[in-house]
Amino acid sequence: MSRTARGDEVEQPPDLEAVPASLTWDLTRILLAVVGIGGLIAASVWVLRPFLPAVVWATMIVVATWPTLRAVEARLWGRRGLAVAVMTLLMLAVLAAPLTLGAVAIIDRADDVVAWSRSVISRPLPALPAWVTSLPIVGKKIAVEWTKIASAPSEEVAARLGPHVRDLVRWLIAEAGSIGSLLVQFLLTVAVSGVLYSRGEAVAGGVLAFAQRLAGNHGVRAVLLSADAIRAVALGVVVTAVVQAVVGGIGLAVTGVPHPVLLTSVMLVLGIAQIGPGPVLFGSVIWLYVDGQSLWGTVMLLWALVTTSFDNILRPVLIKRGADLPLLLILAGAIGGLLAFGLVGLFIGPVILAVAYTLLVAWVTAGDSLGRLSSSAPSAPLTTTQRDPRHSVRDAARSFTP
Repeated sequence: MSRTARGDEVEQPPDLEAVPASLTWDLTRILLAVVGIGGLIAASVWVLRPFLPAVVWATMIVVATWPTLRAVEARLWGRRGLAVAVMTLLMLAVLAAPLTLGAVAIIDRADDVVAWSRSVISRPLPALPAWVTSLPIVGKKIAVEWTKIASAPSEEVAARLGPHVRDLVRWLIAEAGSIGSLLVQFLLTVAVSGVLYSRGEAVAGGVLAFAQRLAGNHGVRAVLLSADAIRAVALGVVVTAVVQAVVGGIGLAVTGVPHPVLLTSVMLVLGIAQIGPGPVLFGSVIWLYVDGQSLWGTVMLLWALVTTSFDNILRPVLIKRGADLPLLLILAGAIGGLLAFGLVGLFIGPVILAVAYTLLVAWVTAGDSLGRLSSSAPSAPLTTTQRDPRHSVRDAARSFTP
């Protein structure tokens, strides 16, 4: 302790020369520690690699449906076990059953799709409705192309479209194949989801503690925003897919398209996969026109246009309601994640961008705060002694001592 001219006691800063050598950085030890920790993480990921898809999917599902679990638990007299059982059964009914039935139906109907495609190709095209020709900008072009296809021999049309039909069927079978592996992944996802449902608070506490240790309060905020982003994307994607499948199924049933329940399941699968119900609905429009039902074909065309427009209206509204993040950020994360990681990227992409956005905003904000603090503090010229890091703390304190 020392005293100023007015007699005030001022605590002296610690002498940096007295810092023991054991606390200085040892570059070799740090490098070996980083290599050891990195190798341990890589080995752990390699061991858990077969379970990672199920764990990632279960995490996304549990985070997205956690408020629903709490509501169910409150209605079941606070019994977590009963709530977990109800949520597990709902997951099996809502996710596993429709997706599995859709995959099985695609494989079972592959031959029917090929036969139907060949019969459609061999039939002559009906006359194009007059209102299509009168459409501005595109009406005449559509009429010209329609006339070319209608006047071409059926063998030429079949030779031109046949390879595309076969490629489409092969793609559908490849995407819907491996049902055994699909079922195993679903069951494993349900099992991991049940564990996370029952131990959700402990797992969340561990994740928040890790984020706090890693990045302080900004890490905690990034984790919370990631959870909001997952719920927002799940709300926007799943609800939009369900609404489109139901509305599209009603249109199929009203217009008399065969197998409306089966096609509704396929639309749900395509909606969750971000393909949308367009292939089913517009395929039904073509079938109705080829079958000679021009009125119902026109009705189905209008119905399909309205149903497919939900992607641009309903989904952004639902996503924006679910997260305190820029809508463009979430949409870019969902689309980019889908292209980069597949279907699960719908949730991983927004999470990555949410974490990066949160940490970037925190870093910029901290820089602004430090800039304002330094501008408001009195300035003093640096001397040769102050440029020495061993004396900087002590001399800076003396410079600001009254």
